[in-house]
Amino acid sequence: MAFDSALVLFWLKKTVSIMVQPPVAPLLLIAVGLLLAARRRRGGFALAWAGVVATLLLSTPASVGWLLNGLETAPVVDAAAMREAQAIVVLGAGKRRHAPEYGGETVNRLALERLRYAARLARRTGLPVLVSGGAPTGDVPEAVLMQATLEEDFRIPVRWVERASLDTRQNAQFSAVPLRAAGVRRILLVTHAAHMPRAQAAFEDAGLHVIPAPTAWLGGTGAGDQVLGELPGPTSAYAGWYAVHEWLGLLAYRLTR
Repeated sequence: MAFDSALVLFWLKKTVSIMVQPPVAPLLLIAVGLLLAARRRRGGFALAWAGVVATLLLSTPASVGWLLNGLETAPVVDAAAMREAQAIVVLGAGKRRHAPEYGGETVNRLALERLRYAARLARRTGLPVLVSGGAPTGDVPEAVLMQATLEEDFRIPVRWVERASLDTRQNAQFSAVPLRAAGVRRILLVTHAAHMPRAQAAFEDAGLHVIPAPTAWLGGTGAGDQVLGELPGPTSAYAGWYAVHEWLGLLAYRLTR
């Protein structure tokens, strides 16, 4: 098997990302603190309690909402902005590898949220669609699964299938090639609202004019689906993970621009 440095770098970034994000990072603080407490009781327990506090903050709607406020800044796209676009670009968000009801693999729920909104925009505008997402696991590229979902489930034709990218930066770089060849310079970019700042920066750096078309807000009034919306819960814990993921992603992108 040939050595693929891009793929190795992708998995290295994924591993580091897991270690510095919830729930692993707070759990590591707790574990290290408890181990340290055997020798340095005060410092060890302080570190362990810091992990507990971090867990609570990253799963409580109020604090998670504060983290999301700086990310989910793009407004809902309006009709006037839509008329300026020449194409719709929708970014992948992962896949379900075990989906026997679909014959093997399919897009995950995050990608489905983006595809649903992209299909809605495509019907309203009649614009051609590009889907972007590679295959870090070496199986079917995510973009191929996205194309199947749009065409089979939403009856929306896909004009371009970018199937080589492994991250947001590559989404932009690789998608820009067929778009520019087709004379497309202005795109409606569909992704999660919290992911939009990083995605927009990457596509603009690739030389495209981006009209943000965000979907699936995780923050804001009533964004969660918990019964007791002010208390920590699985929905807010997921939103906390996503917010940390995006802030770290933005930092990494800016440092490597």
